[in-house]
Amino acid sequence: MIRTIFLGTPDFAAIQLEALANDRRYVVVGVVTQPDRAAGRGRAPEPPPVKRAALRLGIPVLQPETLRDPATVEQLAALRPDAGVVAAYGEILRKSVLEIPPLGYLNIHPSLLPRHRGPAPVVGAILAGDAEAGVTLIRLESKMDAGPILAQRRVPLAPDARAGALTTQLFELGAAMLVEALAAYAAGQIAPVPQDEIQATYTRLLQKSDGAIDWGAPAAQIERMTRAYDPWPGAYTSWRGQRLKIIAARAHPRWQGDEPPGTLLARAEGLWIATGAGALEPLVVQPAGKRALPVVEWRRGLRGIEGERLGGDEGSSSSYSKEQND
Repeated sequence: MIRTIFLGTPDFAAIQLEALANDRRYVVVGVVTQPDRAAGRGRAPEPPPVKRAALRLGIPVLQPETLRDPATVEQLAALRPDAGVVAAYGEILRKSVLEIPPLGYLNIHPSLLPRHRGPAPVVGAILAGDAEAGVTLIRLESKMDAGPILAQRRVPLAPDARAGALTTQLFELGAAMLVEALAAYAAGQIAPVPQDEIQATYTRLLQKSDGAIDWGAPAAQIERMTRAYDPWPGAYTSWRGQRLKIIAARAHPRWQGDEPPGTLLARAEGLWIATGAGALEPLVVQPAGKRALPVVEWRRGLRGIEGERLGGDEGSSSSYSKEQND
């Protein structure tokens, strides 16, 4: 059996851990995950999903604050792993850690590398309007997401794909790919293929402000935001001084009008919003402090909204730039 150490933290990383632990070709000798963090209204320490999965599976767990600590490096080396697997662990591995397993560390990345390297690959694929998504298994190197490729799987990127659900789907696909590719790699049946650096694109860590809608952007791009930023930070604007989240929408890119971007346009079937190119038809919204609801329900009882403009305090300044797609 292949002695494997697993590093990961969130719920979708636990999918990979489960796959390894339930495959007789592997023995997971240890799990490394982030420390318990305060969560909820009571701010009680909450174990990460990977820790909960490891304890249920009877696998020893390490939760160091950092892997820079020499004592932690010694603990990892004492486990004598043949290979390591990393899935959204939350810390870049240094040379002293990378050198421990003879087969190195394999990393599951939910994109078609070298496209969409970095911390938000699924968001990047949706925002860019890619036709395909996928998952890639690489051998880790010091440069982020730049290691050679062992395996890759492609799936069509549905026009209604949302980041949260798609991320889970890709990690499930990656788990099935991992257990087969790692065994073949350990047997010398897979030769890692270097990535084409010329084709590399990068994503960055999301911030809450990324969800602020710039109504000067094209309707198609704003519609992608509603899906790419689900579940966080959400796509939002302001209406009558309060935040309004747009959860689902439909783009009408061919619509043309003279109204300024952000203007509400009353329609018998609901509402449209003028944008920098076309109109956006919100389908589901969530007003501040209230539940999400269909636009037809939200609009019921509202009067005088024709011609009102969204944005301002909570929105953006209509400074759309194509840089967000680069």
